[in-house]
Amino acid sequence: MEPERHEVYERIPWEHLDRHGGDRQWLYVGLAGAVALGALAYSFMRNQPIEPAPTAQVVLTTVAQTPPVAPITEPTVASPLVVSEADLFAVEPESLARAVAAHAEWFVVEYMSVDGSEQSSTALRSLLPADVPLPEAPTGTQVFVDWVGVHRMTEIGDFRYEVEILVRSLVATTDRGFERQPTRLVIVEVGIDDAGRSVVMGAPVVTDAPAVGSVTLDLSEVPDEIVANLEDMGRVIGGKPTADGGWSVVVMGHSSDGVARPVTTVVR
Repeated sequence: MEPERHEVYERIPWEHLDRHGGDRQWLYVGLAGAVALGALAYSFMRNQPIEPAPTAQVVLTTVAQTPPVAPITEPTVASPLVVSEADLFAVEPESLARAVAAHAEWFVVEYMSVDGSEQSSTALRSLLPADVPLPEAPTGTQVFVDWVGVHRMTEIGDFRYEVEILVRSLVATTDRGFERQPTRLVIVEVGIDDAGRSVVMGAPVVTDAPAVGSVTLDLSEVPDEIVANLEDMGRVIGGKPTADGGWSVVVMGHSSDGVARPVTTVVR
């Protein structure tokens, strides 16, 4: 059996509840009043003008200024002088020398040649000064230039040169065929005009070719075994030992035209 429980009933103080309820009622009234006052205060504050917030005070700080930088100006360059093409050519002496030499050689070929054609006369007329006459040749005479070459060129003034040309020609007449003429020296004065062109400045000077010199080789006798190896080339004239133990030999070599000419061959 379950043990018997004894229940204890406490007495509820109803009289106290009535009294406490009265105090709570006043509490509610007070809270309601506070809320009402708060609402009135809020309404009052909304109707008041709002002053602007104070602006932050600006503090000016003095900064040391650096001196202004002067603008960079380009150096003043004087305008170049207007020069002729001749002045420009003077910057390259080698190119100018080649042009003058070529013009002098061309002139000598036309000056020495005589073929009776109008084309030859026109070419020479364009190269000679206007007041210098053309060459005059006997009827039936023809002259052809075998070769020309610059022997010496000297600068004799501003854009003026004296050019020495060696020339050899072949002459034929109605009675004889072409004959080789002695080598001649033609001295031509060539200048540069304002357009940069080479021009012949006058009638040329024609003289005998300068004397030429020669040397002696002092050839030695070539060993028999070397001569034997060169028999097919031609007759051995002589030779000289070389620094590397070989021989430089002069042989009368045969050409396709049937002429035997002295040539040098090296045997090692």
